[in-house]
Amino acid sequence: MGDATSEQEILRAPLTIGYDFQRTTGPVIGAFFTALREHRMLGIRDKAGRVVCPPVEYDPGTGEPLTEMVEVGTEGTVTTWSWVSNLRDGQPLDVPHAMALVQLDGADTAMLHAVDAGSPDNIGSGSRVRVRWRDESVGGIRDIVCFEPIEGGDHG
Repeated sequence: MGDATSEQEILRAPLTIGYDFQRTTGPVIGAFFTALREHRMLGIRDKAGRVVCPPVEYDPGTGEPLTEMVEVGTEGTVTTWSWVSNLRDGQPLDVPHAMALVQLDGADTAMLHAVDAGSPDNIGSGSRVRVRWRDESVGGIRDIVCFEPIEGGDHG
């Protein structure tokens, strides 16, 4: 008794997966990227009055569109963090660093980003950090190289 699969040729077809489209940034993300190019940070006020940063197009609680952009600080407070000592391709920094949630001054939410603290002894929940900007900004999230501790700031 033979195996039916081995007696028949298997049908094969080439498959190419592509996402051949571009999305415009729209008024919210476009304004955020423009501010980054100018070394400024923006958030957006939600329906409860909280400032969400980075800004989102729709209220996380209600789903309603949001439009009130709010400038926030380029300094903030680490709310939680983890140390990255085993580096892998594609990480934001090529030296050991922290990945932290940073609540910028004037924002009610935190954003995830790298912190170039040098050592886990130089960072903690409650540490103060500031944005390190890319020398040549282009209007994208990578205009923020990372955050860095503010000299003399609390280290948790």
